[in-house]
Amino acid sequence: MGRYIGPACKRCRRVGMKLFLKGDRCYMAKCPIEQGHPPPGPATRRRPRMKDYGLQLQEKQRLRNMYGMREGQFRLFFQRALRSRGVTGEILLQALELRLDNIVYRMGLAPSRRAARQFVRHGHVRVNGVKVNIPSYKVKPGETVQARDAKCSREFSKAHLDAAESRGWPSWLNVDKAEFKAVLDHVPTRDEIAPVVNEQLIVELYSK
Repeated sequence: MGRYIGPACKRCRRVGMKLFLKGDRCYMAKCPIEQGHPPPGPATRRRPRMKDYGLQLQEKQRLRNMYGMREGQFRLFFQRALRSRGVTGEILLQALELRLDNIVYRMGLAPSRRAARQFVRHGHVRVNGVKVNIPSYKVKPGETVQARDAKCSREFSKAHLDAAESRGWPSWLNVDKAEFKAVLDHVPTRDEIAPVVNEQLIVELYSK
């Protein structure tokens, strides 16, 4: 299965929650979820009640689409979490949050994870002063993520940094807005990631 190039808002409507795929538009009143638009597909008076498998699959799709990953890559992250010590669901969420493209999005260098991935791939990001163009690179505590010291890189990021500051940065990132950089203070806990999905349903789905 190739990269999805269809309407981003359609994915949000399908899973019934904001996946923040459209950047600043997701925080506006025109967001389809805010307006209460129904899921895509033919209009019916009553939709069938989902069974256990459907609920598990929906949770997995929510998380996978939110981070913009293909099924194979997402399953690889789950398998790594399964082999690690600790709670599998929490380790999976931590691994997704520590991806370089997600850090770039969280600190506000790009308006969405999709834009952040392109920003990284085009060589606009430095980790500890070294260019890293791999979006799935795992950022470690103490490492510094910074936009390249170039006019095009920083002009693109400036407006998005202002928007991220107004919404509030994650507590596990120390952001220096003037220098377009952030230091990963520590690995985020489950409470700091926020209950976006019920990760236990994803663990149950892949454990079958």
